[in-house]
Amino acid sequence: MKLKPLHDRVVVKPAEAEEKTASGIVLPDSAKEKPTRGKVIAAGPGKANKETGKVNALNVKIGDEVYYGKWSGTEIEVEGEKLVIVKESDLLGVAE
Repeated sequence: MKLKPLHDRVVVKPAEAEEKTASGIVLPDSAKEKPTRGKVIAAGPGKANKETGKVNALNVKIGDEVYYGKWSGTEIEVEGEKLVIVKESDLLGVAE
């Protein structure tokens, strides 16, 4: 099944949660932080401008590594893969 986001939404595949701390301590599942970074795997066409009716293209594209808020977006599961649907305005930045 393919998933195509609408309007100004993007589908992000979250990065894996850290398994160890910087000092080498292995973290149990209950202590792992929720990922706040991931890779854009699908993007909507953009949001329509209310005044002109034209669609404003998104600033991110498929393949970009993005950062988003810890509680942003909606978590979904498609074919066993965990994904997050986020509005472009909820994205904090793009890694370069």
